[in-house]
Amino acid sequence: MDISLIKSLATRISLNMNKVIVGKEDTIQKVIVSLFCSGHVLIEDVPGTGKTMLAKSLSKSIQATFKRIQFTPDLLPSDLTGINYFNQKSGEFVFRQGPVFTNILLADEINRATPRTQSSLLECMAEHQVTIDGNTLKLSSPFFVIATQNPVETQGTFPLPEAQMDRFFMRLRMGYPLKEEETGILTRFMTEDPLETLNQVCTGEEISQVQVLYKQVHVSEDVKDYIVKIINETRRHDRILLGVSPRGSLALMNGAQAYAAIKGRDYVTPDDIKKMAPSVLAHRLILRGHSISTGVENAELIIEDILKRIEVPTEKI
Repeated sequence: MDISLIKSLATRISLNMNKVIVGKEDTIQKVIVSLFCSGHVLIEDVPGTGKTMLAKSLSKSIQATFKRIQFTPDLLPSDLTGINYFNQKSGEFVFRQGPVFTNILLADEINRATPRTQSSLLECMAEHQVTIDGNTLKLSSPFFVIATQNPVETQGTFPLPEAQMDRFFMRLRMGYPLKEEETGILTRFMTEDPLETLNQVCTGEEISQVQVLYKQVHVSEDVKDYIVKIINETRRHDRILLGVSPRGSLALMNGAQAYAAIKGRDYVTPDDIKKMAPSVLAHRLILRGHSISTGVENAELIIEDILKRIEVPTEKI
């Protein structure tokens, strides 16, 4: 297996995105891991922290199609997936594709749409297909959803159901920039928008190739056992009402495999698991008595606490 291909591709994309995004290397790296794992990302943060800019800089780095949907309460499922309409000239029904027929989809402020519209994305995200009027249509490959939402402003929003939260590979936060980073943002955007001149550095075919290749990264039995112990602890924790499902176990393992590959290794270490666990697992938890505004932080703290308590394997990695 040529791990250098995965590492090289991740480096190219990351360096290109850093021409626009200042000081968010960890977030960029995790977005790339999710992309390589054929997963989807939910970015939660207050307005103005660069969520949309991050999605656009990723899409411009890849030679692939990109579409954006601004979610609103009046958005219909057919506005996403497409609709069959009667063409009077031809005298027959014609299918008009919706924006989900793309490679990279930005679902902006996803929690402002109704649950019915939100759920229309479920089949797309899970199966990479759409069923319309009984006909199943395959989506493009790769297919990657970046959804954003504001966790603070709750008026006029519809919280994502647990089933849809579980479809997201990772939940990330941008966070406010450091003082020197914000100065760098002002300098970089003072005279021009670097996004306008950002070049493509890879193709969709390369992404599809990596999405298969990373799975060859070795995971030892000890590391698998470490993953299972972490997952089982989420199901027994006294502050957790509902723990992580087997889908979450697979996501954690796959995320660690892709992370190891972009670091140039063909094997997974416990540190890879620790690195991925909070972003991959926290949003899959249902906490006892949590609120919307504190759920993210509390869940991540609980995962961090579990990681401290579980014994780390030290041999036969």
